[in-house]
Amino acid sequence: MRIGNGLKSILQANLLVRTLLVLLLIGVTILVYSKIGFVFKPLTVLFKTVALPLILTGIAYYLLNPIVDFLESKKIKRGYSILGLYLVIAGLLVVLFLNVIPFLAGQVNGLIGNFPRYSEQAQEQVSKFMSSSYLSQFNQWTGTDPSSWTQDLSGKVSGFLQDAVTGVGSFINVLKDIVLALVTLPFILFYLLKDGRKLPKFILGIAPTRMRGYSFRIMSEMNRQISSYIRGQITVSFCIGALLYIGYLIIGLKYSLTLALIAACTSVIPYLGPAIAITPALIVAIVTSPAMLLKMIVIWTLVQLIEGKFISPQIMGKSLHIHPVTIIFVILTAGNLFGFVGIVLAVPGYAILKVIVTNAFAWFRERSGWYAPIPAAVDGPASPPPQP
Repeated sequence: MRIGNGLKSILQANLLVRTLLVLLLIGVTILVYSKIGFVFKPLTVLFKTVALPLILTGIAYYLLNPIVDFLESKKIKRGYSILGLYLVIAGLLVVLFLNVIPFLAGQVNGLIGNFPRYSEQAQEQVSKFMSSSYLSQFNQWTGTDPSSWTQDLSGKVSGFLQDAVTGVGSFINVLKDIVLALVTLPFILFYLLKDGRKLPKFILGIAPTRMRGYSFRIMSEMNRQISSYIRGQITVSFCIGALLYIGYLIIGLKYSLTLALIAACTSVIPYLGPAIAITPALIVAIVTSPAMLLKMIVIWTLVQLIEGKFISPQIMGKSLHIHPVTIIFVILTAGNLFGFVGIVLAVPGYAILKVIVTNAFAWFRERSGWYAPIPAAVDGPASPPPQP
């Protein structure tokens, strides 16, 4: 009994011992699960099979559920509201396929077909720039060799093209998975819209009685953050695509719809998306004319300013409370671990993990009694630390 009380006093008094004990338990758990990984292989296969349909269904649910709730508040039965919404979406898709898709397909085919010629023109313009009198004087002054620059640039362009060709096969596999997910999406989405409100109650029924308050709080916070992020990010992406399309039409940039659509799709990736989206627009503008390049940069800068100063603050706000540096590190890490899917899901995944860890630590701190309240400073309460 005395030994148990002594161990308890040591744990309560020494933060380092508690930390090392927790890390030891985590390490032992990881070691045990690594030795029996074959047990979880069927679960891994199941997760890879249903992950994409569930992700797409979740995005569609958060977009359409407010509309269904609004129609239900107008005394329209939920099933009828969902069916009516499906009919409207089907009509919009028919109009899209009959009018927009052929035009977009023509632009995409033209951009792909002209890409080799654009590459040659870009190399010619780079060579002209390298042999210009101003650059020659600069090279003589600095003692650099422009031919080495051209060779290095050509090597990087060739490597980029080879990587793009290599990635076509993986893109086709991803496209196949997306098509299969889109086929199953309407069926899963119907039942989720119809009976989705019963899911939290079902989960709370499984949780222990004393854990239901924490479980409900975690689920509510996760639902709030994910719903605000998905709706806000898609709205911002649509605004960016529309503004760029209008701007590209004004300056007469080729393949305006395709380039604006690329920018809208990549803008779902915070901070890194604009850098990805501007690359094809820069290529098209460079091979067109220097004046077109200048116009494109002006349009892109204006759209980014409007998005950063007006659109995102009004739509996204500070809903996730994640520092920009944290977002960049999370995106880079998720991209190295899980590829493109990891980049897209990095921010919402981190938001969910943050909610779970924060509430779990609050529950542990309350139950363990290991953490005493922080005393107030002499000259007033200390400011809270910044959110990660």
